[in-house]
Parts: sequence; structure tokens; C-alpha cells
Amino acid sequence: MEHVTVYRQPDRYAGWPANYGLWAWGNELVAGFTVGAPLADGPFHARDKNQPFVTMQARSLDGGHSWSPEPMHAPSPGGRALSSDEHMIAPLRLATALERGEAPQPTPLSTPLTFGPGLAILCARTGLGTGTRAWFYSSADRCRSWAGPHWLPRLGQAGIEARTDVVAGEGHTCTLMLTAARADGGEGKGVFCTRTVDGGRTWALRSWVLQTESGYAIMPSTVRLADGSWLTAVRRAEGSGDQRRNWIALYRSNDDALSWSAMEDPVPDTGVGGNPPALTLLQDGRLCLTYGYRNPPYGIRARLSADRGVSWSPEIILRKDGGSHDLGYPRTIQRPDGTLVTVYYFNDRPGGAAYIAATLWRAEEYEV
Repeated sequence: MEHVTVYRQPDRYAGWPANYGLWAWGNELVAGFTVGAPLADGPFHARDKNQPFVTMQARSLDGGHSWSPEPMHAPSPGGRALSSDEHMIAPLRLATALERGEAPQPTPLSTPLTFGPGLAILCARTGLGTGTRAWFYSSADRCRSWAGPHWLPRLGQAGIEARTDVVAGEGHTCTLMLTAARADGGEGKGVFCTRTVDGGRTWALRSWVLQTESGYAIMPSTVRLADGSWLTAVRRAEGSGDQRRNWIALYRSNDDALSWSAMEDPVPDTGVGGNPPALTLLQDGRLCLTYGYRNPPYGIRARLSADRGVSWSPEIILRKDGGSHDLGYPRTIQRPDGTLVTVYYFNDRPGGAAYIAATLWRAEEYEV
């Protein structure tokens, strides 16, 4: 394994690549994340909420061995950070700029998009819970510029907590997997599937993966298999305090995402607070699931499946040297040569600055 730094500054707190995306064109990779100010010796998420966050991305031209950070040129109301409202006080939030009518406001998409491997899609949101608004961007130049923002509809939900989970986009058809907010103010009512057939101008609710009355179901990561079936891994939580359970669940669709059935949980425990999955279909047909582990020893882990998610390998320890449970939120891609690149946020000690790192590794070195 090779561990590399994607973005690290001693006076900055960087986090949560899973909220944005990881895109690849051969050995050219782009990873999204957000950057704010650290809070020295602060608690979990040791960031200063009185300071603004900034949306960033990092580009690699050598398959993830080296990275160059750069601004993410995705216009937002008031120039506020995307998908970071929960980490800032109200005056700094994107929702506040949206309410004030600061430009640019999201608009409906007028000219249809043609989806395919050359087009990157980025989903964004305000905060979490009731009232969360969401929209999307597109990039046809490998994330050097982003067109948008364009509204995603609420589809009758109390809020749409959008992260980037895009499946099988081609022609004028594209599918997004999203999370709905609770009407009582909380996050994670459930995970649903929405699809456009007119190039992103309109979106319709296609199906619910699941809805939950307690705890939450959030942050899906989805693949379409060679046999036409779909799999989505979902971050789950139930209970509170010492009784809270955090795990990753798996759901399957055999009818083009119209209906879903639960499978055996691939990761029964992700540690204190939980962590989202990154599900990747490998070139040899196997599945790779990467996630942050938030119990000691804190770090990044993976599991492999050779039977379409029916069974999974023992945990593969990518890292176990984290300073605290403030880490994870990975994204994983496979390079043309078979190397896996897993991008995540990490820390070396409790409190203070966090940074973006990547691990380059080979799945064929591990038996399923």
C-alpha cells in the first residue's frame, strides 16, 4: 500500500470527500472536499464554526500518486461552501445566502444534458434535516469548470440531503440515489431513487430503497452490475448513547431500480458515529466496499465480494493509525492498471487540523 497526502495545511481543517465526489478519466483523477478553520484541541469535528468553509478539489495526473489542490469552480449563492452548512454558524451558511436571494440562485435546467463517462455530475445541498434544498452541477471539461446550479426537486419530501451518487447515466437518462430528510426536523428518513429521461430538465421519484421510522438511513453508494442488477450500500444507525448501533446495509434491485430487497449487512459495525460506504465495481467483476472505522484502532477498512454482495471477505485494514474517530468518508475508484485509489479525510491526533489523504492498493492481493 501507498499512503499519500491529497491536501494538508497546518492551519486548515479539511474533510468529507464522500459529500462531494471522486471522478476519473484514466489516470487523471479529481476529488472534491471542503476546507475550514481548525479548532485547537476541539471535540469531534474540531473545526471553528465561526469561520467560513470553502469548497475545494484536488487533481492528480499520475493516478493518485501526487495531487494539486485547486478551487472547485461550482458557483453557489453568495459564493458559500457547498454541503457544509452544518459546520458553520447561520450567517455563513449557504441556506442564508439562498434566503437572501444572493446570486447565483439555482435555476431549472433548460438545455438537456447528454450523460456519459465524459460528463461529471456533482450534487450539492444546504444543511441537513427539514428544509434542506439540493441542486446539481455538470462538468464537460474534467471538473475544470462546472455548469449550474440547477435545482433538484423536493419530490414531496421535507428536504433532500443530496450527495453525489450517480448511476448508469447515458443519453438523456440518468439516475441519482438521494437521501430524504425527516418531517420532524431530523436527517435520514430514507434513501430513494430519482431518474431523469430528458437530460436533467425534470426528475421523477422512481423508487424507495428504504424508509425508517427511527435512527437514520443516509449516504447511499450504488453500482450497476453486468447482469443488470443494482446494489446500493447505505449508512445506517439505530438507538442512542451506548446503545447506538452504526453499520452499513446492502440492498439489491433486479428490476432497474424499481424495487429493492435487503441483503445481509456487509459491515455490521463502523464504530462510534458511523461512517458512509464507498461501493466500487471492480474490473474483474468483484465488489469493493471501503469505509472509515471509528473505534480504536481508528482507520480505513475495506471488504471484497466475489458473489455480487451475497458474502464478503474479512476486513482489510488499509490504515489503523488514526488519531481519533474524526476520519473516513471515503471515495474509491479503480485505475486502468487495476490499482485502487481510496480518498478520505484523516487526522493524526485528537482535535485540530484534519487533512485529505489517499491510499493506493491492489484488491487482487486479498482472497475473498
